[in-house]
Amino acid sequence: MAKYIVKRVIMALITILVVACVTFVLMMSVPGSPFNDEKITPEQKAAMEAKYGMDDPLGVQMLRYLKGVIVDQDFGVSLKMQKDRPALDIITEMKSILRELGNDYGHIIVYRASCPLLTWVDIDDAYKTFLEDEADCLVTVKSVRHRIWEVHQGRLESFMSEDESELVVESKALIIVKSDALDGGTIRHTVPYFLNDRAMEINSYQDWWLCERLLTQRRVVFVVAGYPAIGMGHVFRSLMLAHEIANHKVFFVCTKESELAASNIAARDYKTVVQQGELWEDVLALDPDLVINDMLDTPREYMEHLKAANIPVVNFEDEGPGSVLADQVVNALYEEPQNETNGKQPERFLYGHKYFCLRDEFLQAEQNVFRPAPKCILITFGGTDMPDYTRQTLDTVEPLCRERGIAIRVVTGPGYAHRDELVRHIKTLGNPLLRFEYATNIMSRMMEGVDLAICSAGRTVYELAHMHIPSIVLAQHEREARHTFARADHGFAYMGIMRKFNAGRLRKVFVELIDEPERRNVLYQRQSRIHFEKNKAKVVSGILKLLKKEKEN
Repeated sequence: MAKYIVKRVIMALITILVVACVTFVLMMSVPGSPFNDEKITPEQKAAMEAKYGMDDPLGVQMLRYLKGVIVDQDFGVSLKMQKDRPALDIITEMKSILRELGNDYGHIIVYRASCPLLTWVDIDDAYKTFLEDEADCLVTVKSVRHRIWEVHQGRLESFMSEDESELVVESKALIIVKSDALDGGTIRHTVPYFLNDRAMEINSYQDWWLCERLLTQRRVVFVVAGYPAIGMGHVFRSLMLAHEIANHKVFFVCTKESELAASNIAARDYKTVVQQGELWEDVLALDPDLVINDMLDTPREYMEHLKAANIPVVNFEDEGPGSVLADQVVNALYEEPQNETNGKQPERFLYGHKYFCLRDEFLQAEQNVFRPAPKCILITFGGTDMPDYTRQTLDTVEPLCRERGIAIRVVTGPGYAHRDELVRHIKTLGNPLLRFEYATNIMSRMMEGVDLAICSAGRTVYELAHMHIPSIVLAQHEREARHTFARADHGFAYMGIMRKFNAGRLRKVFVELIDEPERRNVLYQRQSRIHFEKNKAKVVSGILKLLKKEKEN
């Protein structure tokens, strides 16, 4: 048995040896060389072949190869860069090539084609960093933004303390090395260059997919106005649309007076700037592929500058002189054109509630059922409410609700300037059925279980209609009065412009709707026939078509 085993082992070794020889011969008979590159000179190619003994006769190369495999267990140097190898190992592997290049060049840049998101701007900036730091080597890196933990005796402990340096991971996308540093054998001064999202390497089909989408991203700039005089509706709508096109690069420009809007948008991690000079200059500085204006009526001069730059433009709530130059105008709050000029462009001007974009939170909310005996009412006057209709309305209806055991929800927006006074006032009322919410993030929750609302004539009325909440509507100014959706045929009791708050009239309408359920039911049924669910998809589709058209051009 032992003799048989020894025989089989010897035969296996001989077989392996023969296979190795045959494989070596076949590989060496393949035309070309590992150093076939049109950028390498004949002299450099000859030097590299001499380095690796590739200019020796085939028999000599075979004997050297067999000796390395059998005696030294050395399978040679791999001439292919591996994706998981450190950047400085790549330099070490290429040292002979780099030394040859160093005869003619003082600095050598190694760029990996497997990092397609790297641009010439990155290379130029990295090289400047390399020169300014007087480094021996520069390596591109990605920042690790999350805290790193390690498990110690069954507990998580921070890998880095707060005073330690930020953890980084090299990307190998780009390496810059000083030729002189190669001769000493040690690179002493290595500096990082941060790439982050542009440092992606192609190592899988998933990487290809991600890179394709990053490379096809377009730059979309939202121009937004939001301050106490006009409210925050423009901000909320723009944020909603921005979320729908988040696969593109989104930026926000806020008008000079819109610091309130800027703070709310920046809190959502969008790049946000406040107008510094001419508005069109600030917009064009961001190099947009599409501009979306949500700032009320646009000036013609502003729009002319955007169109001169050949940028597609979508405007919301715009009947100004610049609207005729827009590629698309979405006037969902106006049921019909307010002037003859806009009425001549029906294909580009989209009017009426069928274009109102409902926020996703309302699509998931539970619509209310009709209750003859109301249990809860809602008071809300938008994001700012400068006249403080909230307080005046509360004082009017609170005693009536207290008598009937009806709960009250009061909701104000982030621009409501009377918050502290209202909080103190609510405490003095001492009504356990009274709830106050300031700048809620989920307005749909505030509307669930509500039987009647009192509100202004802004965007909230569309959300109330979707939730099937009959409402008393008080227009705060002339512009709101032009939002004609909030009328009886859509389920609202419209009271006109409240130039002066009329508590007696409000009390009369409120009591009628509370105590006469059949009247409130009529409004409820009218709202039940209105549907907004597909509107946002239509509007977003139009925006994306303009982006696609711009890309093709």
